[in-house]
Parts: sequence; structure tokens; C-alpha cells
Amino acid sequence: MKQFFSYYRPYKLLFTIDFASAVFVGLLELLFPVIVSYFIDGLLPTGNWKWIILASLGLLFVYILNTFMQFVVTYWGHMLGTNIERDIRNDLFSHIQKLSYSYFDNTKTGKLLTRLTNDLMNIGEMAHHGPEDLFIAIMTLLGAFGIMFWINPQLAIISFIIVPLILVIAIYFNKKMTVTFRELFSRVSDFNHLIEDKIGGIRLVQAFANEDKEIDAFKKLNDAFRRTKLKAYKIMSFNVSSTYMLMRFVTVFILIAGAYFVMNGKITYGEFAAFILMSNILFKPLEKINAVIELYPNGIAGFNHFREIMKIEPDIQEKENPIVLENIKGEIEYRNVSFGYDRSIVLNNISLKIKPGETVAFVGPSGAGKTTLSALLPRFYDVQKGQITIDGIDIRDLQLKSLREHIGTVQQDVFLFTGTLRDNVAYGKLDATDEEIYDALEKAQLKELVDTYPDGLDTVVGERGVKLSGGQKQRISIARMFLKNPPILILDEATSALDSETELHIQNALNRLSVGRTTLIIAHRLATIKNADKIMVVTKNGIAETGTHEALLKNSEGIYRALHDAQFNTL
Repeated sequence: MKQFFSYYRPYKLLFTIDFASAVFVGLLELLFPVIVSYFIDGLLPTGNWKWIILASLGLLFVYILNTFMQFVVTYWGHMLGTNIERDIRNDLFSHIQKLSYSYFDNTKTGKLLTRLTNDLMNIGEMAHHGPEDLFIAIMTLLGAFGIMFWINPQLAIISFIIVPLILVIAIYFNKKMTVTFRELFSRVSDFNHLIEDKIGGIRLVQAFANEDKEIDAFKKLNDAFRRTKLKAYKIMSFNVSSTYMLMRFVTVFILIAGAYFVMNGKITYGEFAAFILMSNILFKPLEKINAVIELYPNGIAGFNHFREIMKIEPDIQEKENPIVLENIKGEIEYRNVSFGYDRSIVLNNISLKIKPGETVAFVGPSGAGKTTLSALLPRFYDVQKGQITIDGIDIRDLQLKSLREHIGTVQQDVFLFTGTLRDNVAYGKLDATDEEIYDALEKAQLKELVDTYPDGLDTVVGERGVKLSGGQKQRISIARMFLKNPPILILDEATSALDSETELHIQNALNRLSVGRTTLIIAHRLATIKNADKIMVVTKNGIAETGTHEALLKNSEGIYRALHDAQFNTL
């Protein structure tokens, strides 16, 4: 709760105004029955129309003032809740941005989507209604009891006997609802994940004509979601119905008992009317307390989910006062590096050295660890044993931002954001001018194609670049890297989706870009790496062979020679 209330701190003034207005509204609600009692017992018997009209106008003024305060409570109160919801969402999204690759490897996107949307909306509602409604409800409840006790102590005490029973019922059902809503949130998470997964893969679904299978899977999850939701509503209905019946029982009791007291001269007609009105006011705080109790499971479950993610520490941690990487030469060394995913060892005691400006290619069978080798350099994952250095400095001693700013990565699986060509290319340099973007596109052999689009750089690429071909998407990724212009390059199958002619042009451009830069190339197509300064053959047992293209081909029994012969059909 301390962590939750810390989010109120920036909005002390807003909270004070909202809270004070709510208190004022509550007090005016309590004042109304007293005015009615005075009106009936004090003014009506006099027959003085002047004072009756003045009293009515005074009551109208109270209503107008109450209306204004109600607006403040409703709008500004929700503004407070929305502000807190926004701040929590910002904190959560910022924290997610810092989490390591390993977290996203094991976490469903739908789950994160639920945490950022549904859960936080419930937190916003609780932030507004929780403390305010609970305080006002207790204040109104005690105030109503005080006025009713002042009118007639016996009738007030008898009427209030039922209040603890209503609260006990509400708390009982709240416990059941807490469990049910946790299950419901889990269903929502699965629901969002399924929708994101299946709609994202709709082309594959339709290509295999598996629409019926996916519809059946969706219906099953949707039915499970419905059952859980109905279970929650059933508990809520029992709570509301039980509370309603008890409240109506109190009303009937007050009518009978009040009539008895009036006929015996113990209370006046005005006091009886005030007592009935006050009993209705008495129900409002009970309903508010009930609503808060119903709101609490949603909000607290959402906040607990928020706290669970915020407690997750990124695997990749910076040291205090890290070294900012500047003016690097680009010498890279892996010293006895070992790494594995879960219990599977991928790299075992790997050692290699890359000179400044050298182009080194990694080849070998799938699963041997080539991509993992390159992923360790920008610290997408951390080595489990050994160390990696750049210019003799352990990369774990470097500031993470400066390390990654000096490394450009073109991956095989290209991701494009929903937006324009300009947005996606400029992601390599956020303040790039159109001239710089066009220059990068020209180097990536994409400018002529962009010139044919009516909207040019403002052409929308669609979700994940769906409107572009695989080769075009890969060239946009390459254009980003040209724009970033880093001293260290990692090319992970960077030209795998290109046709032979375009690949030749791109390869020439990459060769030009590689001059004076340290370049790591992961490739299966050996024709793209024959000009590399050094080729390393990576197997599950480590680096089996090292040398130039020509030197490795001379070894007729070597792995590289076997790969080359298999690829060019010369066995």
C-alpha cells in the first residue's frame, strides 16, 4: 500500500481538491434531511409563504452548489485516477524496455498487453474511488447515524443493527471475488495472447486452410473466459442481491417502527420524514463500501501484477560508474567464453580474436552457436563464463547504451514498425534528415524503388512491413545500419532474402562500408563471405577451422570444404 500511495505524491493539490469536494458533497447530503425536517415542523405550520419561498430558494442554492461539487468529484477525481494510471503505465513500460532478451524469450506478448491495459485501467479506478469513497462512506455513515440518533436514539440503534451484517456479507463475497478475478485476469492474458498470435499469423492460417481449427481453439478459450466471467458475476450478484434485500428490510422496518413512534408522540412528522430520508442516505455509503469492496479485487490484482513485473531484475546489469565507450579501434576478443540457454550449452570455452577493421565470417551448421556469438557482443545476453573485450575493456564494464550505439546489427529476421518508410529507416538515427535517409536508401539499393511510390518516404509499410517483400524489408534494415554508421558491424544473414543481382550490389556496398570497421558476418551462403579477411567454422564442439576462403578450400578433408562442395554441387 505504501508503494501504491506513493503515486499520489505528485498530485497532492488535485487529491486535496477532489477529496475536499467529496467531503463537502457528503455533508450537504446529510444536511438535506435536517432541512426537510425543519421545513415540515417549523415552516409549514406558520403558513408564511415568504419564508417558505426563501427556504426553498436556499435549498435550491444548496443543490446548485452540490451539483458543481459533484462535477469536481466526478471529473477531477477521474483525472486523478487517470494520471496515476498513466504514471504506473509509464513506469511499467519503461521497466519492460530494460528487461533482457531472456525475459521476452519466455513471456507471452498477450500477457504483457494485459498488464499494460486491462490491469492498469482497474488500478486507475481504484486509485480514484478507493480511498475517497471509503472515507466519504464512513463519514456519511457516522454522520447519518449521529443525526438519526439525535432524532430518536432507540429507532437509530435498531436501524443500525443490520449494518454490520451487510458489511460481513460484503467482505465474505469479496474474498471469493478476489480468487475469481485472479483467474479472470489469467484468462484475459491467454485471450490477448491467442488473438495477437493468431491474427498476426493469419496468412499462415489461410495458407494451410486451418481456419476451422483456429475458430474451434478460439471458441474453447472464449467459452472458458465466459465461464470465469459468469462465475465472477454470480458472486457479485449474490452480494448485491443480499445487500439490497437487507437494505429494503431496514426501510420497511423504519416505516413500521417510525409510524408507531409518531402515533405515540415520540417523534414529529418532520422528524419521521427526516428519518426516512436519512435511512436512504444511510444506504448510499453502504453501497459505496460495497462498490469499493468489489473494486478492490480488480485493482489490487492489477497492482500486484504490476509489482511482479517491476520486481524482475534485468539479466543484463550495468556496473556503477560504467565506462563510456568512445573513439574505439574495434579490437574484439572472446576469452574462454561459455554460454547456454536454460540447460542447453551452446558455446563451450570459445576463444577468438578479431583485429581492428577486420572482417570475420562465421559459418557452420544450424544450432552451432553462430548467432549466439554475435548476440553476446552487444550484451543481448551475458556470457556465463569467460569474458568479451572491446579494445581490451570487458564489455560488462561498459555503459550499455554507449556499447550498443557503437554496434550496428542487421538481423535475418527483420522487424519493421507500423508506420512509414521514413520512420523505419530513421530508426537508425532518430534526427536524420531526408537527405541522409535517401543516401542510406541509395546505398541499400532501395532509393529507385522508393522514388516510384507516390508518397515517397511517407509510404506506409503496414503492420510489420506486410506491404513489402522480404528483400525490401531486409534492405530497409540495411539502410538503417548505413544511417547509424557504427564502427562495429554484425551482419546476421543480412542478404539472405535478396535476389542474386541485388545481393551483388548490396555486397559491394557492405564491402565499402566495412573498410576501416570491424565486421562480424554470419552466413550460410558461402559466396557472400569469400572476401572476408578470416572465416571461422563454428560447430557444436567450438571453432573447428580458421582461415581465408582459399586456405580453407585447400583442406580436402575440412568441414568448410565439405560445406562448400555441398553448396556448389561439386561432391
